Amino acid sequence: MLYARLIASRLIKAVIVLFMIIIFNFFLIQMAPGDPAAILAGEAGATDAEFLRQLTERFGLDQPLHVQLWRYVSGVAMLDFGFSYRQQVPVLDLILARLPATLLLTGTAFVLSLVLGIVAGSLAAARVKKPSGSIIMALALVFYATPLFWVALMAVVLFSVYLDWLPAYGMYTVGAGLEGFAFALDVGKHLILPATTLALFFMAIYTRMTRASMLEAAQQDFVKTARAKGLKNSVIQRRHILRNALLPIITLAGLQAGQMVGGAILTETVFAWPGIGRLMFEALQQRDYNLLLGIFFFSAALVIVFNIITDLVYRLADPRIKEAS
Repeated sequence: MLYARLIASRLIKAVIVLFMIIIFNFFLIQMAPGDPAAILAGEAGATDAEFLRQLTERFGLDQPLHVQLWRYVSGVAMLDFGFSYRQQVPVLDLILARLPATLLLTGTAFVLSLVLGIVAGSLAAARVKKPSGSIIMALALVFYATPLFWVALMAVVLFSVYLDWLPAYGMYTVGAGLEGFAFALDVGKHLILPATTLALFFMAIYTRMTRASMLEAAQQDFVKTARAKGLKNSVIQRRHILRNALLPIITLAGLQAGQMVGGAILTETVFAWPGIGRLMFEALQQRDYNLLLGIFFFSAALVIVFNIITDLVYRLADPRIKEAS
């Protein structure tokens, strides 16, 4: 019952936040340079004013701003995001076709970065005065400071060009005709490079956070009491220090999960991964504003969903947190 009320409260707030985001994104797109009708007319090789007027009327761009806003908001309420100017198909169909690829990439990168970050941070905290602990933190700093696109390009050069271990581009081998387990294995091979590249930056953040949280928890009285009882250091690290250090990491992970969707734009572009990040980049180049608005909406919705899940996990990890907190 407690979690049902919590979810209901968060969903009501989510609807309000999404409505504000819809309004903000609409006016933000309106201020962007470029006219979609003029771009389409130029690509078609037509420069006469009559053809441009027909395109403008067709896409409803000749309507007053408040009319366009009302049509867009009422359409979104019915999950109708309009048509893509460039591809002439419903925006919702385009996004739903690309969304699974993005969720697969970001979900894999998120789990990988969180698990490896916590493990590396725990090892660094347990070896705080040893060279191995310093090496872990130095590597974390390198991954944190290195631009994501550079890591992606170097990964392609090393593992695809020189070593020829992993495929560099795409989500699966085109024309291979694979099915079942063979197809899943092929997708997994294509997933390794982009997911690892995207995970490295966030793994560095979790490593530093885990180490700092564990060192802080190690100074608490309950840890000193556990040591006085003669418990093994491994048990103290795992059951007492790490468990209490996880709370700030859960909070950070909830925020970073939403950011991964935005961070996937570079990764999907470099590795030609067919997700909504790459779709957003293409829509921006083509001034496909309806498609951009739809992608913005789904990105915001994913961030809100991740935040709700974080609230639930936070309360499961620490039952002392009350509903009103």
